[in-house]
Amino acid sequence: MRFNLLVALVLAVSAACSGPHTHSQSGSSEPVAEATSRVVLVSEAEWQQLNPKRGDKSPRAATLWGDRDGPGPSGFLLKPVDGFSSPPHVHTAPYHGVVISGTIHNAEPSASDLFLPPGSFWTQPEGGVHITACKGDCLAYIEFEGGYDVLPVEHATGDPVTAVTMQPTSIPWGDPSGTTASANGPKVAELWGAPQGDQPGGSLVRLPAGKTGTIRSDSGAFHAVAIDGRAKHREVGKNHVTPLDPGTYFMAQAGSEHRVSCVEEADCTLYVRSRGSLQVSSAGQVEP
Repeated sequence: MRFNLLVALVLAVSAACSGPHTHSQSGSSEPVAEATSRVVLVSEAEWQQLNPKRGDKSPRAATLWGDRDGPGPSGFLLKPVDGFSSPPHVHTAPYHGVVISGTIHNAEPSASDLFLPPGSFWTQPEGGVHITACKGDCLAYIEFEGGYDVLPVEHATGDPVTAVTMQPTSIPWGDPSGTTASANGPKVAELWGAPQGDQPGGSLVRLPAGKTGTIRSDSGAFHAVAIDGRAKHREVGKNHVTPLDPGTYFMAQAGSEHRVSCVEEADCTLYVRSRGSLQVSSAGQVEP
């Protein structure tokens, strides 16, 4: 009896002195704070087979954010081989895509070849039967609004929504909201979603060659992927500068401001997913 009481006292003192426990992300139910910003260089992307059952014929994918196998949205790089063509299939969640390199076809089986060049944007509605194909050294950024899956055509919806495709010549460029129109300033093209409140939406941001722009979102974190041009990125208040080669990704929490400089003669384009309005403005010449 006396021995058991002594053991209990020792255990209680030990627990009190050890303080609160911390857990790894995989073993804790408590949320882990996300960094203010994060960068994934395209050269450091971790590639996996997108559809392992297809073996060497499977396109490769590199997840940039979210959980591709989970129920929520996610973003990843897609790299099919030259000559790849999928069988007709459907997904249970809609997705958006932006071509970074090569040409990519995404259309219903009865459609003629619709190979989209770099800088093009397309959407694929849930339940819509389609074929995806590649010519050249293809790379694209893909955002799924739900878990990624591939199902046979028997799972097609009875009332499919028409897919949307935009080639670079049909991108609806405009001046950023709240700025004065400028022929040599940054441009924004709102592609999907609602840029009000806290609803998600996707936009292309174009920066003129030799210029620097700032990007900020106060309503939530944003995700950005370099599409073309050669840019560099720096979070305001920090000294680290990162090259934004096409396919490189960076994210930022709400309220952080980021400088992106376009350092070549050609303009630079980013795809940005954000919640609510996205603030884009000019910050002058390229920073040293």
